Amino acid sequence: MEIERKDIRNIAIIAHVDHGKTTLIDSMLRQAKVFRQNQKLVERVMDSNDLERERGITILAKNASITLPDPETGELVKLNIVDTPGHADFGGEVERIMNMVDGVLLLVDAAEGPKPQTRFVLKQAIAKNLKTIVVINKLDRKDINIEQTVNATFDLFVELGANNEILDFPIIYAEGLTGRAGRQPELEDSLMPLFETILTEIPGPTVDMHNQFQMLVTNLSYDEYSGVTATGRIYAGTIRANDPMLRMKADGGQERLQAKYIYAYQGLDMKLVDEAEAGDIVTIAGLKDIQIGDTLSSIENPVALPRIEVQQPTVRMTFGVNTSPLGGREGKWSTSRKILERLNEELRKNISLRVEETDQKDVFLVSGRGELHLGILIETMRREGYEFQVSRPEAILIENEQGEKFEPFEEVHIDVDPNYVGAVVEMLGQRRGQMDDMRNNTDGTTHLTFTIPTRGLLGFRYRFLNATHGKGILNSFYIGERPLEGTVVSRNSSSITAIEDGVATTFGLKNAEQRGILFISPGEEVYEGMIVGETARAQELAINVAKKKHLTNMRQSIRDLDERLDPPRQMSLDEMIEYLGPDDLLEVTPQNLRMRKRILNTHDRLRFEKTGNL
Repeated sequence: MEIERKDIRNIAIIAHVDHGKTTLIDSMLRQAKVFRQNQKLVERVMDSNDLERERGITILAKNASITLPDPETGELVKLNIVDTPGHADFGGEVERIMNMVDGVLLLVDAAEGPKPQTRFVLKQAIAKNLKTIVVINKLDRKDINIEQTVNATFDLFVELGANNEILDFPIIYAEGLTGRAGRQPELEDSLMPLFETILTEIPGPTVDMHNQFQMLVTNLSYDEYSGVTATGRIYAGTIRANDPMLRMKADGGQERLQAKYIYAYQGLDMKLVDEAEAGDIVTIAGLKDIQIGDTLSSIENPVALPRIEVQQPTVRMTFGVNTSPLGGREGKWSTSRKILERLNEELRKNISLRVEETDQKDVFLVSGRGELHLGILIETMRREGYEFQVSRPEAILIENEQGEKFEPFEEVHIDVDPNYVGAVVEMLGQRRGQMDDMRNNTDGTTHLTFTIPTRGLLGFRYRFLNATHGKGILNSFYIGERPLEGTVVSRNSSSITAIEDGVATTFGLKNAEQRGILFISPGEEVYEGMIVGETARAQELAINVAKKKHLTNMRQSIRDLDERLDPPRQMSLDEMIEYLGPDDLLEVTPQNLRMRKRILNTHDRLRFEKTGNL
């Protein structure tokens, strides 16, 4: 018999990027007295990953719990909280987390209102019919428009097809940073209104305590003491330490396992427990070969739960052994075997990723949800000591039975100064973008909405930021497959490449600078075919940037020392990935990032471009 557990609530916090999820969780944990009074705290405590802190975004979903008194009975209630990413590239994290919770907090910035990723995360919650509490956050901003934000949020629910029950959502107003909330815009000095609303509006998990054990694995990690750990919600029954159980595989097979260690969440920590019951979110450690989407079941009644389904990848690129003249110098792991092992390891916990072997034994095809999704993987591997090279991202095309080709499309939302509207419209038009809407924002900027093939967005963000002098804001999300469009113009410039191996000199780089923009400085080691700058010319420009100036006298030598170069354009990993052309590769090492041509020899490369043959 199924019952509703009144002593547990399972919620996910969802929002557009930078609408305050992680900051609000900080305040929730603090007011629930998760931390010691004298404990030194860091901001964004749930963003424990180095890349998350550096980029200011949530990449991986994470669990925590607090204990609150029930406002009606006074009994203690355990609140399991899951922080989710706001960026669409990590939508796989959001999609699978929805299988663990019974309700969500949807945070909306009081000034900005619903944004593109708000739509994406809310759509996932509505699809699972999850009770939603809307939190109008950041009331401390000076440019808030509460009425407009509330109306726009309601309209979004309607547009996404929410039923009447979900449409009847409660609204809480908050300042996540200061830890204040209220049922009206006049806030109280604590988050108590939010806590009470969660406990009264979000239902407890409906469970069958007397049925056999069932748990859906929704997350994997690794502990150096306990080995592989599997996190998920228990749907039925009870699990005790050292109980035998069955793993229900994707192919229908079964494998006998043992629950060596069981952990329940207590604050930010995992507490070792002797048993756990249906409705709770727990972690079971000491498992082998477990996969996200597997069901852990009792031996007596092995029934698999529906597997987690996520959106398929839209973008792919190759990962391969670094073949540059400088390859193998810096990486701890650089062989094809080690690279493939690491990629397969990523598959265990990153369900939005795909890895395929190619006809080249040292090159692998890796598919993901976007450039950022793949870029995070590249940066993570780099920091772990891997050395490899990657190709330019490309959109994944599909073909139906009639031979018709389809490609992924995205809806793009842009906020930009009116002075740059013309340039942005022209750039997106060249990339097959169709304008759907243009309106003025209250802050004086212009909002543009486009529909565009994913192909057209590849490499665009880098150009967009340059065209808007870093002031434009761009968000996009996948909207489905459509018939393949025509040619997409990606860029109107070409690369400056080194024509000889050596060390870049001021004299050699000065010759290159006169023809474009530099990417490197004097003293950097270069090799033939390495990209060292950008030219406005239509054709690639090969220059000897290692050339030394022949000095005839002391006066000339002194004049050469006075020669100055403009600072080179410093490009991040994400910018380099976007910059790559179809015939380019990016060399990735723990210490360096170098762009290069696929064919290094200049004469061979030019001949191939003209004839298609080496």
